[in-house]
Amino acid sequence: MTGLPSIPNPDLTVGKDNKQGWNQPANRREGFHNGHARWRRMLMIRARRTLVLRDAPDPRLSAAVEATGLTRNPAFSALVVAEGDRVLHSSHAGDFGPDRPHSIQSVTKLHAHLILGELVAAGRVDPGQPVARYLPWIGSGYATASVQDVLDMNVENDFTEDYDDPLSACYAEEEALGWRIPADDRAELTMREFVAGLTGGDLLNRTGHAQYKSANTDVLTLIAQAAGDQHPLARVQTIVDAAGYEGGFHISLSPDLLPALSGGACMSARDLARFGLLLARRGRAVSGADVGNRAFLEQSLQRPAPILSATRGWVRYSNQLMTDGSWVGHAGYGGQFVMVNMETGRVAAFLSVLESDSGYDDAYMAHVIRSLESILSAR
Repeated sequence: MTGLPSIPNPDLTVGKDNKQGWNQPANRREGFHNGHARWRRMLMIRARRTLVLRDAPDPRLSAAVEATGLTRNPAFSALVVAEGDRVLHSSHAGDFGPDRPHSIQSVTKLHAHLILGELVAAGRVDPGQPVARYLPWIGSGYATASVQDVLDMNVENDFTEDYDDPLSACYAEEEALGWRIPADDRAELTMREFVAGLTGGDLLNRTGHAQYKSANTDVLTLIAQAAGDQHPLARVQTIVDAAGYEGGFHISLSPDLLPALSGGACMSARDLARFGLLLARRGRAVSGADVGNRAFLEQSLQRPAPILSATRGWVRYSNQLMTDGSWVGHAGYGGQFVMVNMETGRVAAFLSVLESDSGYDDAYMAHVIRSLESILSAR
């Protein structure tokens, strides 16, 4: 049978430097601003109840924001600073807005922190056990690694996440996240197939810092599916309700319909601030119930964990979050960061899009972290 005339989907087809259409440097800003409408499979979830935020601009805080230069950078999309039920600062680029969905990339990993925390509290997951205890089919890249080392990005294996390398394994992962389609006619990798095919040796991390691998979060997603009493998507929906989002929470899905917790969420800056406020409340939902694991969250601030990198040595990677001991948060590819000062409850949700060839700049992200630290400490 002869098919009708068609062309490969330009947003999802791989092009220059092994990047798909929406992630080409010339298209990346539009792609990040519209990822919820560009990716292969997206699930949109609305909250049952919305956390009401009132605008209460703080001139001193706005001066602190201005001093960092973050909002003047060409990459800037939006920044919202909130505390309690107040928005203390809100700014956005001319081509964007604080209430529009934006790709948050690896900031999504904070959902894995909440979900695994719940499973640990329920006794369904023991962080000291090897991954093969929960995923007996797993390959050599993770079989003997402890769940704790996976949580802490403390595993050495053959998976690479180097955005300057067009052959990096992280690009193959994107099939399993619903971000691209294969260049040939073969079927897309499922998340299980992708993770099962990863290889490694003794898996011991000897570098002295975190070995950042988004595949670790994919492993945790599969553990949550195997060990949990409900589908991971049901737990994501519970988090949406707990945070009380005003707009839609969009999450990309793998071909086997698992949420891409390693980086697949799109949401507005205001709703990302609402997510940060949920963490500031130690998981207390708008309904008064609890999500996550308060003890797991608080232990994550102080427990020994690998430093993030040589350029961000004051930041540790602990239980799928970044922390300096006073704040928790996470960075995202392309230039996102959410930071929650756990001492004051103040939250900064920052969105931007780097349009360089790789889409990543370690020095830029270090500047973002230092800037948000100064903003959250301004009084």
